Amino acid sequence: MIQKEEAHKFNDEHELRHNHSQHSPDSATSRGALLFSFFLITGFMIVEFVGGLLTHSLTLLSDSGHMLSDSISLGLSFVAMAVGARVPANSIKTFGYRRFEILAALFNGVLLLVISAWIVIEALLRLRHPAPIMGSEMLLIAVIGFIVNLIVAAILMRGESKKNLNIRSALLHVLGDLLGSAGAIAAALIIIATGWQYADPAASILVSLLIFRSGWQIVSESINILMESRPSELNVDEIRGALANLSGVVSVHDLHIWTITSGFFSLSCHLTVTDHINRDELLYQAEELLGDYNLQHATIQMEGQNFAGCRSDCTHEKRIE
Repeated sequence: MIQKEEAHKFNDEHELRHNHSQHSPDSATSRGALLFSFFLITGFMIVEFVGGLLTHSLTLLSDSGHMLSDSISLGLSFVAMAVGARVPANSIKTFGYRRFEILAALFNGVLLLVISAWIVIEALLRLRHPAPIMGSEMLLIAVIGFIVNLIVAAILMRGESKKNLNIRSALLHVLGDLLGSAGAIAAALIIIATGWQYADPAASILVSLLIFRSGWQIVSESINILMESRPSELNVDEIRGALANLSGVVSVHDLHIWTITSGFFSLSCHLTVTDHINRDELLYQAEELLGDYNLQHATIQMEGQNFAGCRSDCTHEKRIE
């Protein structure tokens, strides 16, 4: 009777943790922040693009291109989070559409790299053939852009930017654009004060470097997740040792840890256990331990000491770094 009560307790707590991760209020808040930021950024992107054409400023045009990528990033991020949260798993996609947001983040990162390359090419052409810049108008638009990006960055920082790669990718877009607006302000002030027209393409190259750095970081992290690499914040040896120290565990093998989507880590492993151990109680202890590492989905296979039928890659954990 006691064992049944403990089993029911484990199942209830496991279901509670699962439901909390599926329907977190923080996720709804983050989606709202993304949607509001999308409309704000998209509106000013149009203003900045038109302003760049009127003032002949490549810095404003490149910044509007970055804001276009911001707009796409925010829109895709919102759709990805909404789809991942609302569309349930099925017999084909057993984890649902949770990784859709990683694909969106990868697309955002690649888009940043393309935009940065385009800006550099245009800047080099402008250095050869500089165009007259309307400094005062450029300064006004750049200041407004800086304020808009500052507001959006503050909104996104209130969300799950440390936990969610997709929100973090959108935030990095906006922060890069914030620095780009600062560069545009500096270039406009130089042009107004000295008339040095080369300040505009020089500032646009600086913007492109910021965009490239953000894009490279997002692409790298997205590929690591899609390749099922170990989450950077988890120490595999530490987790293996913690499991091995549980009472009744003889050894831990075939240990795999990967990321399903941002902040959702998964683990599978085999535990060789002593005979006559209460496996339900041991499983409960292992689940509790893994919960401390934010491992929301764990699959644990227990084997007796005389079990010799392991058909998995039971030496794989030796190659994990």
